[in-house]
Amino acid sequence: MSADSNSSFRSDPTASGMCGCTIMNNQDGHAIARLMRGKPNVTVTEYPSMIRIDAKGTVVFDFDEIGQALGYGADEPFTQANLEEVMSTHYGRMINLDDKTVFFANPEDAAEYIGFDLVPTS
Repeated sequence: MSADSNSSFRSDPTASGMCGCTIMNNQDGHAIARLMRGKPNVTVTEYPSMIRIDAKGTVVFDFDEIGQALGYGADEPFTQANLEEVMSTHYGRMINLDDKTVFFANPEDAAEYIGFDLVPTS
């Protein structure tokens, strides 16, 4: 149910086409934000206690790339566990792979990763 049209609180059911996450505003978070800021269609917004990384469509967090930016080595690589440690929340479909995490704004775009069949059934 949507709010009164005169209210400042309204709902909008249209898809935003956005995905992303919130990470800690700490040493690792700043390095990740600096790296992600250079990606196409990505917006990084820093707040006193968190950093938002928002993307139009899809965004990839490549563990080798992040690990290199943070000074990780081959003997102790950056992993999904390291990303989860600095990330507090996300929105959009999140797919975790061995070497990266991918966020998708639209679940259909993640179909090949999650085994979702887009063919209609009768």
